[in-house]
Amino acid sequence: MDDLATALLAQCRFPPPPGPVDLAVSGGPDSTGLLLLALAAGLEVRVHHVDHHLRPESASDATFVVVTARDLGVPVTVHDVEVPPGPNLEERARTARRGALPPGTLTGHTMDDLAETVLLNLVRGAGIDGLSPMVGDPTKPLLALRRRDVAALVAHHGLVARHDATNDDVRFRRNRVRAEVLPLLDAVAERDVVPLLARTARVLAEERRLLDETVRDDRGLGEVDCRELAAWSSPRLSRWLRERLRDDRGHPPSVAEVERAAAVVRGEVRAAELSGGRRLARRHRTLRLE
Repeated sequence: MDDLATALLAQCRFPPPPGPVDLAVSGGPDSTGLLLLALAAGLEVRVHHVDHHLRPESASDATFVVVTARDLGVPVTVHDVEVPPGPNLEERARTARRGALPPGTLTGHTMDDLAETVLLNLVRGAGIDGLSPMVGDPTKPLLALRRRDVAALVAHHGLVARHDATNDDVRFRRNRVRAEVLPLLDAVAERDVVPLLARTARVLAEERRLLDETVRDDRGLGEVDCRELAAWSSPRLSRWLRERLRDDRGHPPSVAEVERAAAVVRGEVRAAELSGGRRLARRHRTLRLE
C-alpha cells in the first residue's frame, strides 16, 4: 500500500476485513477512489454500476467501471434502469439507483458532499436531523476525506476517472452550492468552511442522539393512546412523531407534516396527508399510517 492510500485510509470508516462489501461505483473520482481504498483496506469487494441511460456517454461510463474493476480483479455488476422523462428527474434517478443496489451498498460521499447537503437542507428550513445528515452512516466511509484528496489518489494510481458534465450545470441546486455558494462563504469567512460545516453536522448528530435518548419510547404509532400523546410537551411529541414518520428512505418528515400529525393526535382533524402518498389517521384513539 502506498503512503497516500495509507494516510487516507486512516481517516476512513470501512467495516473490518475481509468483508464482503458492495460498492456503488459510477466511474467518477469519488466512487473510483472508494474502490481503491476498499481494496487497500483488505476488503472483499463487489462493484455495482447503475446505468440510467440518461446521458449519451453513460455506456462509456459503464465500460470504464467494468474494465477498471476487472483490471483490479474485482467482480462487477452493471444494473440497467430506465427513468422516464419528466419532472424531478434527479430525484427519480436516485430512487431508481437505490432500488437497483443491494442493501448496505457503500458510496463515495466525501466531506464536501456532507457540507453541501448541510447547506441545501439549511435553505429548505430543515431542523437538527437535516443539519446532521450522513453522520454515522455506515454506508458512507469517506466522510472524513476531502473530494480533492480522493481525486488525487485516483490520479496517483494512473486512472482517469469519468467526468459527468451534468455536475457542472448550475441549474441544479447542489451544483450551484458547490460552484458559487461555498466559494463565497470561503471568501466571507476567509477560510475553508467545508470542515466547519462538517464539524457542525457532527456536533448536531451528537445532540440528536442525546435528544433521542432523552425522549426514547419504543412504542409504535398504534401502541400509544392519543390522549397520552396529547399530554406530552410539544417538543417531545414532535420528536416522537418525527422518528415514526420517516419515509422509506429514512428521511424525517417536514415541520409542516409534523404539525399536521400533531393535529391528528390532538383530535383537531381525523387524518393528515404526508409525503410519499401516505396518510396518518386516528382510529380508536391510536394512530395508523396508511
